[in-house]
Amino acid sequence: MSQSAASEQTLTFEEYRFYQGEPDVLYELFRGHLMPMATPTALHTSICEFLVYQLRRYFVSQNLSLIAINPVGVRTEVDSSRIPDVVVCSSSLWEQLCARPGAGILDFGEVPNLVVEVTSDNWREDYIRKRAEYALVNISEYWIVDPNKERVWVLSHPEGEEGYQRVEFTRGQELRSEQFPELVLAVDTILSPRVVEDLIREEQAQRRKLEERAERLAERLRQMGIDPDSI
Repeated sequence: MSQSAASEQTLTFEEYRFYQGEPDVLYELFRGHLMPMATPTALHTSICEFLVYQLRRYFVSQNLSLIAINPVGVRTEVDSSRIPDVVVCSSSLWEQLCARPGAGILDFGEVPNLVVEVTSDNWREDYIRKRAEYALVNISEYWIVDPNKERVWVLSHPEGEEGYQRVEFTRGQELRSEQFPELVLAVDTILSPRVVEDLIREEQAQRRKLEERAERLAERLRQMGIDPDSI
């Protein structure tokens, strides 16, 4: 998500990495020009937080050394750098990035596994320009979440002659990822996500119920003269 108006000031990629602009404003770099990003809507923020949470849960459950983060930059051309709404990369790559001075930007050769963009009024950036840029740096999967059109595009196989191949998912369907086949996300919940804190509370309540049930069972076994730890 970014605004279309570019600054007249031009920067090299290295200058951009250490650029300090207006407080609380994120800037992308497109062919040397600064692009101030629009302030996200509450729905946009909620969708991003929900996806980061679900991706992190999935990576932990599958014992994958991957992390989901936002925001972090991705260099796409000599003097271009984008800031996807969600980025998935390896833990080792993230540690490498954290040790580097300047803005957190994945450079050439540091390719994320997945990037996600949630569309805004300037939807052409996500559908056309960024689609081409992400394909050129061989990001294997790119999701476009479009709340206005109520759909999610999963773009994969950037190495093809025409760039990414597209699969569209709409309300009532479940998003499927080639990279993460066990990850199942309902499009309805992506477009109208619940608050992450409420999801965490529910999971903690369910965990407490399971622990209480296990303790009752252990107590019953002890009453029967059976050591539950020996089973």
